Amino acid sequence: MSTAESQTVNKRLVNAFVSSVVSISLVLFLVGIASFLLVNAGSVADYFKENMQVSVMMKRSVSEENTAEFIKSVEQQPFTKKAELVSREQGVKEMTELLGEDFLTAFATSPIPVSVNLSVNSEYVSSDSLAVIKAKIEESPLVDEVNFQTSLVDALNENISKISLILGVFIVLLLFISFVLINNMVRLSIQARRFSIHTMQLVGATKAFILKPFLLQATFQGLFAALLAIIFLLAGLFILKGEFVQLFSVFRLYSLMIVICIVVVFGLALCLGVTAVVVSKLVGVKKADLYY
Repeated sequence: MSTAESQTVNKRLVNAFVSSVVSISLVLFLVGIASFLLVNAGSVADYFKENMQVSVMMKRSVSEENTAEFIKSVEQQPFTKKAELVSREQGVKEMTELLGEDFLTAFATSPIPVSVNLSVNSEYVSSDSLAVIKAKIEESPLVDEVNFQTSLVDALNENISKISLILGVFIVLLLFISFVLINNMVRLSIQARRFSIHTMQLVGATKAFILKPFLLQATFQGLFAALLAIIFLLAGLFILKGEFVQLFSVFRLYSLMIVICIVVVFGLALCLGVTAVVVSKLVGVKKADLYY
């Protein structure tokens, strides 16, 4: 083989390697997004649950000082995430914004009592648990009424279940598509070198000896592709964080580390596995079959 032909072959191999790495990295990027959503599904669900508030209306004769004492007792309960006092002035302001400034003209004194906005821990956000919490809070002689939207709670839990199911199906389909795409890319790359494999067999090379350089290349492919996918993923998350600051506050560093590990392991396992299978098949192929 002349120098020019050798350079042409090497250039084609480099181009094939680069194109494979870029294509695999895009697939792994999608795997990373799906994994990130799956790993953080529970945290996001808890975030929405704990941002749904239970409104505790105190009796009109109850002062803010008494309400503060009531809050201290409520904060000691296992179901309490956070309890905030809403003063009469704040309540009047909120009702004025909702109903208009004229709603107070019908009353000699302000009808708005002191209230408490109660955030409940996520494991207690269900219709049955909230009913028990409501009954317990209403045992206090200071409390007039406890309100929470049962329909909203049921809808939230139902939608979270549906989203988790849809996300699970999406991830399974994505993993299948990823396997098919990476399998095809690796297969085409190795098929282009099938005559080199046959030549190595003719000079007495063992299967392990033939497989070794291909597995080494697959390792580099998997690592480079995973690195690119991780860079894309981190860049995307950084951009989105500026738009959804509060939502991103529920994500934890360990979840991102898990996703990075998933991307690296998936990229290596798939590239190495497909390469081993394809090369093993080509080792046993007769010369006449290499042309088909």
